Amino acid sequence: MTAGAGEEDPPSFHVASPERIVRGDVTDVYFLRGRAALESEGENPVVSAEIRAASLPGRLPWGIFAGFDEAVALLHGREVTVEALPEGSVFYPEDPVLTVTGRYLEFGILETALLGVLCQASGIATRASRCVLAADGRPVYSFGARRMHPAISPMIERAAFVGGCAGVSTVTGGELLGLEPTGTMAHATILILGEERAWRAFDETADPHVARVALVDTFRDERFGAIAAAEVLGDRLAAVRLDTPSSRRGDFAAILREVRWELDARGFDRVKIFVSGGLDDETIPQLNAFADAYGVGTWIAGSPVIDFSLDIVEVEGVARSKRGKLSGRKQLWRCPECGSHGVAPRGTPVAMCPTCTSDVATPVRTWVEGGALVRALPPPADVRALALREAVTASGSLG
Repeated sequence: MTAGAGEEDPPSFHVASPERIVRGDVTDVYFLRGRAALESEGENPVVSAEIRAASLPGRLPWGIFAGFDEAVALLHGREVTVEALPEGSVFYPEDPVLTVTGRYLEFGILETALLGVLCQASGIATRASRCVLAADGRPVYSFGARRMHPAISPMIERAAFVGGCAGVSTVTGGELLGLEPTGTMAHATILILGEERAWRAFDETADPHVARVALVDTFRDERFGAIAAAEVLGDRLAAVRLDTPSSRRGDFAAILREVRWELDARGFDRVKIFVSGGLDDETIPQLNAFADAYGVGTWIAGSPVIDFSLDIVEVEGVARSKRGKLSGRKQLWRCPECGSHGVAPRGTPVAMCPTCTSDVATPVRTWVEGGALVRALPPPADVRALALREAVTASGSLG
């Protein structure tokens, strides 16, 4: 249809701009009504509000705190003080992961957006971390951007990376993280060109630094596909990728074992096996004996959110909270020796671990004071390194 033939403005994407988010336009409307009521009464007290989760999805014992950089983007420039765990930290149910103190009207209408950026990113980072632990040292790559709205794919990729993924698949995700995006081949290329022609074309056109990973499950048995790819590309083949549909998998570990055996028997023992499609932290350990790397999509990108809530716990320095919530500001403590952890009233911080009597410390830091950033936000690679260390410690894993 040509313009002027009855066509109105073309459809647009249904997403909010960063400017509207920071302005508070995505807030739940009752916060606007509450602001109007407070202004009419001349009330704008200094409050402290804590963000915490009473429980975690699937009764998980711990999560990975993520999305804090976007939380700072929301809150800096406003007359508030922000204390929080470093992004990438392990947190437990009831831990206040972030506390904001300031006059309520300075930040109240941002509650909806503030929870949104933390709930979703932390959920993704937590599942990514669990997949990485399940892989026991084998790299896990984020392949799930296609399952979510494209406008938030950079956020998804970043959260997966800081949770422990070794790489991301999208161009925008790579740009955000300063990484080269990771990918292999598309089934569409093979469907159009055929397998051997597609493998050769990929080899001839991909940048030299890109690992040659041949997709081998499009038309034939994975064993014969892997052998054919190895014979076509020879020493240039780095790995074969199996993305076998669930309807054809049967015993997937047995299929991988067969592929490994046949490659080794023909002298292609250096060719690795990359596995993707329908993976999660329960299926990955079943494949570790034969898989060298994983691409995980929907299970990470579609993670359930962490059900954080934001609750006022002090008004003008006086402890106050809704019923069902603990009033007064809290202090997190961690024992570096035995791993014990807990929450105490802010006025009575714990100095000694009740389990092993070692000295304890708080991981919480002040990041924003009076609206100004007072501590540099760490780069994503450092956030990821912290998440990997803390997840290993929290899980009791040695890998």
